[in-house]
Amino acid sequence: VQLQASGGGSVQAGGSLRLSCVDSRRTFTRDVMAWFRQAPGKERVFVSAIRWSDGSTRYADSVKGRFTISRDNAKNTVYLQMNSLKPDDTAVYYCAAGANPLSGLERDYPRWGQGTQVTVSS
Repeated sequence: VQLQASGGGSVQAGGSLRLSCVDSRRTFTRDVMAWFRQAPGKERVFVSAIRWSDGSTRYADSVKGRFTISRDNAKNTVYLQMNSLKPDDTAVYYCAAGANPLSGLERDYPRWGQGTQVTVSS
């Protein structure tokens, strides 16, 4: 598995979780790592992205101010710190790797992890 996501779980509203994604095949500094999520019965949507080289980030409006994406280049790992979680954040979270600058489109990410479940109860 090239992208390994972990850190999901069940929390109450207002709680926090930190997701991790290890990219065992990362070779290009220009690459970008992103998080998407898919709620039950809904399409998969963009959450956040980060560029490995300079740490530039992008967030969906729905998570701005609550989620923080970061990376550890030495560990080839990207993190998604999720605070002030809401029931609407319940979804399977996927990490994805691509080369386009901070794209929010699934088609720009050719490599995907297996997903990790996040459940937020009210």
